[in-house]
Amino acid sequence: MTTKRGSRHWLSWAALLVVALLLATAFWPQAVPVDMGKVSREALRITINEEGRTRVHDAYAVSAPVTGRLLRVEAEPGDKVEADKTVIAHILPLDPALLDIRTLEQARAAVDAANAALRMSKADLNKAFADEQLARSEQLRLQELLASGGVSQSAYDVGVRQLRAASASLDTAKAAVSLREAELANARARLVGFDGGQSGTSLPLAEHASPFAIKAPIDGQVLQLLQKSETIVSAGTPIMEIGDIGNDLEVIVELLSTDAVKVEPGNQVIIDSWGGPQQLEGEVVRVEPWGYTKYSALGVEEQRVLALIRFTGPSEPRQKLGHGYRVEVKIVLWQQQDALSLPSSALFRQGEQWMVFKVVKDKARLVPVTVGYNNGTRAQLISGLNQDDVVILYPGPELVDGMKVQPRVN
Repeated sequence: MTTKRGSRHWLSWAALLVVALLLATAFWPQAVPVDMGKVSREALRITINEEGRTRVHDAYAVSAPVTGRLLRVEAEPGDKVEADKTVIAHILPLDPALLDIRTLEQARAAVDAANAALRMSKADLNKAFADEQLARSEQLRLQELLASGGVSQSAYDVGVRQLRAASASLDTAKAAVSLREAELANARARLVGFDGGQSGTSLPLAEHASPFAIKAPIDGQVLQLLQKSETIVSAGTPIMEIGDIGNDLEVIVELLSTDAVKVEPGNQVIIDSWGGPQQLEGEVVRVEPWGYTKYSALGVEEQRVLALIRFTGPSEPRQKLGHGYRVEVKIVLWQQQDALSLPSSALFRQGEQWMVFKVVKDKARLVPVTVGYNNGTRAQLISGLNQDDVVILYPGPELVDGMKVQPRVN
């Protein structure tokens, strides 16, 4: 009897022990599966992303110099033309009413005015050339002083910006000279057909006149035809547009006004999604001061500002781009090649302080951090963590300090 009672006693204790182990196992805290990321050093870039379109900066609208019958235009969009050599259209003057001496003098005055405007443009070109040379010399001097510690980096950056502005002014002055030369040629064309300066002079009758050849004002390509078929046109009627796509193409972007105030001339631009296999390089030339209202596809009222971007890389990769093509641009506001950063999804606010959960020995530890730039994917880390520290991504409200965690298995 004693042996049986002893065995029953040990069986009872064994059963209680098993039940206690089962209860302890059931209620023991389990590790919470979480997504994890690392603090690392990598290139970090802050950009403004927008859609843009290409355009020829100086597109020339070729118009009829006289009233007459425009013969069928044989040029096609994309044809290459040479300034003052390629004949792009022919016009046959109509039988005009007699032109008195007043009309002749008006035509001559237009030529004189065009000549004066051309001389002014050439003077502006000489000034722009001198300013550009001075800015280039100043930039080289500042570069030497910067190497020897004679000037600050800020003063050198100002010199670089002045050089870029002077170069842009020189390009504008060159384009203005080309425009004035085209205006002079147009004004001289109005004198075609006069046989002298006497009263009662007239243009020759159409049946005795030869077609007047209209030549290209610049080197470039035909962008679009505004008049193709033979028709009667008056003086000044647009016939076609010509532009230099290879050397005069730029990108125009409509920025939100809140983004435009962050952009400055000289900001690097990455041009992508234009159809080619590689990204193109550009630079912000100007942010216009005039804003305008535009409605988005969802009907939201937005204030937009135009920004002009110039291509800076080699021209060969973008040869197939034309006028009015869609592109996507990334305007670089800040970048660092070796920035200590962490995933943005690990950050959350606790009052005014940014916080993360750092994984220490399979436990979540609440750590305050200081962050700088944030591009939505990764954030610059100023203090609080070290390289290769592991943090928890997308921390939920159930996660608390000291909780045991484990990597989530996908």
